[in-house]
Amino acid sequence: MHLHLSAPDSACPTSVTPRLRASWRRSARYGLSADEMRPVFTGSVDTGSLLYECGTAVLRGLQATLANEPVSMMITDPDGLVLSRICEDGTINRSLDRVHLAPGFYFAEQNAGTNGLGLALADRAPSLVRAEEHYCAGLRGYTCAAAPVLDPVSGAVAGSVNLTTWSDSASELLLALAQSAAGNTTALMLARGAGRSAHPMPRGEVFRVYADRMSAPEASVLTPGWRNGFAEARSAFRSGRAVAVVGEAGTGKTALASLARRELRRERVLSVRPPAPDDAEAWLELWAPELGKDSTCVIISGVDRLPAWVTGELAGLLEQVRADEGMAPYVLTASSADEVPEELRRLVDTVVEVPALRFRPDDIQPLARHFARQRRRRDVEFTPVAMRTLTAYDWPENVRQLRQVVREAAGRTDLIDLNHLPPEVFTGPGRPLTRLESVERDEIIRCLTEPGTTVGEAARELGVSRATIYRKMAQYRITIPDRAARA
Repeated sequence: MHLHLSAPDSACPTSVTPRLRASWRRSARYGLSADEMRPVFTGSVDTGSLLYECGTAVLRGLQATLANEPVSMMITDPDGLVLSRICEDGTINRSLDRVHLAPGFYFAEQNAGTNGLGLALADRAPSLVRAEEHYCAGLRGYTCAAAPVLDPVSGAVAGSVNLTTWSDSASELLLALAQSAAGNTTALMLARGAGRSAHPMPRGEVFRVYADRMSAPEASVLTPGWRNGFAEARSAFRSGRAVAVVGEAGTGKTALASLARRELRRERVLSVRPPAPDDAEAWLELWAPELGKDSTCVIISGVDRLPAWVTGELAGLLEQVRADEGMAPYVLTASSADEVPEELRRLVDTVVEVPALRFRPDDIQPLARHFARQRRRRDVEFTPVAMRTLTAYDWPENVRQLRQVVREAAGRTDLIDLNHLPPEVFTGPGRPLTRLESVERDEIIRCLTEPGTTVGEAARELGVSRATIYRKMAQYRITIPDRAARA
C-alpha cells in the first residue's frame, strides 16, 4: 500500500525521513521562515511537579557520566516549555541562550520549527534532528535528540527529555541516551507516585465489532444524556456525515458509534486503536485498505494520541476514500472536540459528546446488570446496599472500570453484596497511597463489608480500637452505606 505523502518544502534536505518532511510542512503552515523563530517566554516554570523532580534527578545522574562532553540536557513540559537545563559547558550554554533554548522559553514546533524536542512531542516518539535538518537556520549548528516522557498512570505525554550538542559532535549514542533518560524518568515518576499502577502502553489493536456489547433495546433504558448522543450519531450517519465521538476514556465512545451505525446499516465495523510510535507505519498498512471496501466502517479511536506525522497520513487517506454519496466510511474518537487534530477536524461534520459515567448515575444499575449477565450468562442479583455503593462511586475510569468491577464480582456469586466489591469503590478521591497504606485500607474495608459486621467487631478482629477504625475511615475516605446502622 502506498501511503499519502505530500511534496516536501523546496528547502527541505532531500535525504530526510517522511517524519522530518512532515514536520517541515507543519513548520511552514505555522508561518515560520528559515530566518525566524518565535520564542515565547514565561516568567516562571513549575519546579514543584513530579516531572520536574524526577526528570532533573535522572539528568543529574546522566550528567555525572557525561561530565566532559559538550551536551546540554533539558526537561520540557508537554507544550515544549523548557523546565530545566543541565550542562557544565559554558560555551554551549551561552550559545543556547542566544537561540532561546533555555528554561522559561517554549520550544515547540510552532515556536522554533523542526527541532528535536518539538518533533518528539508532536509525534510522541524519540527524535533525532541533525544540523541542516532543523527548519530554522539559527539551530543548524546543533544536533538535538529527544524522547517523550510518558505519565506512568495516564499514559499521556508528560513532557520530554532533550539532549543537545554541537552539530559536528558524534551523535550516534545521543538518541539512545535520551530514550533511556525518558524511560528512567517515567519509572521514577511511578516509583515516587506510590500506590499507583502503570498505564498500559498503546499496542495498536485492530478488531472487528460483531454486535458490540449492548443491543438497541438495552440502550433504550439508559439516561437521556446517553440516548441523546446515540440519536445524534444515528441522525448524522443517516445523513452521510462524518462523525467524531468525544469523551473521557472508558465512557463507551466506540460502543455508541458502532451501535448507532449498525442499527442503520448492518455493515462490517472495524475498531482500530492507537499504536506504539515505532509501529505506526505497519499499523496504517494493516487496516487502511479496509477504508475503501463496500459496507465497511472503520472507527479510529484516540486520534488525539496519534503521532503528528501519522495524523497527516491519516488525513490524506480519509480524503481519498471519503464517499461522494451515502455514509462516510469512518468515525473518529478523541477525549474532546478541541483535542481532535486540526488536519482531521476539517474532515468531521458532526461532533457527538458522550458524558462521563459520574454524570450518568441512572446508567449504573442497567449497565451493572448487563455486565453481570454477560459474565454469568444468566441474571445476577445485587443487594440494595451493593447497588447503592456502585451508584455512589464516581467511576474515574468510567464504564470500562464498572465493567471490570462487576464482571469480577459476578464471577464469584449470583448475589453481589458489599464483600464482593473491591476496596476502590468504597474510597473517595485523595492522595496516592503507599503500598503499606493500601494494605491497611483494604483490610479495614474487608472487615467492614462482611455481612452484619459492626465497627466494634471489625476493630476487635484487627486488634485496634473503634476510635482508630473511625480515624482510619476518615483518613482513607472510606464510605460504606448503612454503616451508621451497624456502629
